[in-house]
Amino acid sequence: MSSPTTAPTALSIQRLSKHYGRTVAVQDFSLDVAAGETLALLGPSGCGKSTVLRCVAGLERPDSGQIMMEGREMTGLPPEARDIGMVFQDYALFPHLSVLGNVAYGPRMRRAPRAEAERRAREALALVDLSGLEHRRPDQLSGGQQQRVALARALATGSGLLLLDEPLSNLDEKLRHELRGELKSLLAQTRSAALLVTHDQREALAVAGRVGVMRAGQLVQVGPGPDLFARPATAWVAAFLGHANIFKGPNGTARVVPEQAVRLGAGDSYHITAQVLTDSGSEVTVDHPLGPLRLHLSPREHGLIKGGQLSVQVDEAGVLQVPDDRGPVEAQSRAGR
Repeated sequence: MSSPTTAPTALSIQRLSKHYGRTVAVQDFSLDVAAGETLALLGPSGCGKSTVLRCVAGLERPDSGQIMMEGREMTGLPPEARDIGMVFQDYALFPHLSVLGNVAYGPRMRRAPRAEAERRAREALALVDLSGLEHRRPDQLSGGQQQRVALARALATGSGLLLLDEPLSNLDEKLRHELRGELKSLLAQTRSAALLVTHDQREALAVAGRVGVMRAGQLVQVGPGPDLFARPATAWVAAFLGHANIFKGPNGTARVVPEQAVRLGAGDSYHITAQVLTDSGSEVTVDHPLGPLRLHLSPREHGLIKGGQLSVQVDEAGVLQVPDDRGPVEAQSRAGR
């Protein structure tokens, strides 16, 4: 399942499959990443996204399929022959090397002279705003600084393809929020394509131009992040992307009620069956004919509640009808939330 593009292709994955014994990790996976594009592979733990990344990096050998980089066959080549930059989840910094030594390591492994490797390392450190820390050791850095060193090391290779495996997952939420925007900006400043693996919807939508959603080893939808959220292909995708109101429809379909299809303070009044205060307002559930409708109310909208009732109007034209591919447990869990 690939998306056509007019830009040159930095990475082309065709019909990739990988099994571990009887366990299917990736099945018939196809995807193209354009030159200069940042694409995020998004999915729950165990869906196969990291296996795809490891196959692209050469750390795993696929059972079948083809991996091409800039038109060159890479499927059977070792990692060092693939000319990629990689940021690992745990950063994988060398504790005995300085910041400069860590960042210069990539160019040195590609046989760049020492002076050239250090020049490129200093340029990469300047790009991630770490100039002046060249002589520190990794254990003298904060988690955010270590993440930037790992990114600088990948950038210093000058590779046309960067692979990022859950690069922000080891940071606290506040720092992740700060670095999402920075990561997008840094990747935009390079000419490299980037394939980012994450389980965090916010990270994928904030950093990547396109997002591929994976489930059980397969790519189930790919496109610009806002398009995926506005038009999920299935009920499972809608639920995974965070749509709160998904109800069973006729003939194996589901009805998805996006926030923009709901108008508060208009239409009929419905009984509120649950209400929870949050830091940004309150979450209420109303007994609607479609089903238990979960809504977020800002502090100002809270005043619309009258005697335990809330007026709600649902624009039927805005309700999405999609195939219901959720399992019984998934559908029951979503309905009961």
